[in-house]
Amino acid sequence: MLLPLLLLSGCGSLPPPLTPAERGRRLAERTGCFACHGPEGRGGVPNPGRTDRTVPDFSDDVMMYARDRDAVREWIEDGVTAAKARSVGWQEQRKRGALRMPAFEHRLGAAQIEDLVAYVEATAGRPEPEDSLAGLGLQRARALGCMGCHGAGGRLERQNPGSLRGYVPSWDGPDFPELVRGRAEFGEWVERGVSRRFEQNAAARFFILRAAVKMPAYGRRLEPGDADAIWTYIEWLRTQQTQGRSD
Repeated sequence: MLLPLLLLSGCGSLPPPLTPAERGRRLAERTGCFACHGPEGRGGVPNPGRTDRTVPDFSDDVMMYARDRDAVREWIEDGVTAAKARSVGWQEQRKRGALRMPAFEHRLGAAQIEDLVAYVEATAGRPEPEDSLAGLGLQRARALGCMGCHGAGGRLERQNPGSLRGYVPSWDGPDFPELVRGRAEFGEWVERGVSRRFEQNAAARFFILRAAVKMPAYGRRLEPGDADAIWTYIEWLRTQQTQGRSD
């Protein structure tokens, strides 16, 4: 039975199965992170007194401050990494800056901090696939505008009023396999904007028509091999998410 029918029969009251990165995004918004790091962490505000002049953003600047997940976690927990804290030059810069990164270790729980780490990593585009076809899929997805709705790396669940669960599904979310059953059906979504399975189901069609944000039909806008490459990226991404849940 299709997921829409399950929801209509009583499962719709269950909490949405948000991904860690999406939970982190929503937490970052509630916690005030975007006040300094800019909307969704993508454009830091001016920070007078510092030589770098602005608060770092999560996308382009992360590698200069945090080269791995552990360093991102240190920034969030302590307001600085252990390495930066030992730097006399960095300490002087911190004193000069009007804005200073707060420490959240005693304000947030461990699980919340891990969600924030997941969001920062997703926004920074980490990790990236080593497989060339998956990497091409990520590149083409960005070029086609997929990340506008599905979020950085296809890992977010942006709100979508009127839709089945109230958000645009992420590609690594737990409900994705029910929404997209394999490569063939993925091709239908990409080319037609809806799968034939959902199109032929009255309950699913109701939610699709009611949703504020609708999947576009890319059809002739695709280059040869686009759907295969993007699907390869999605399979890689879901493997990463599964490994993360089992670690």
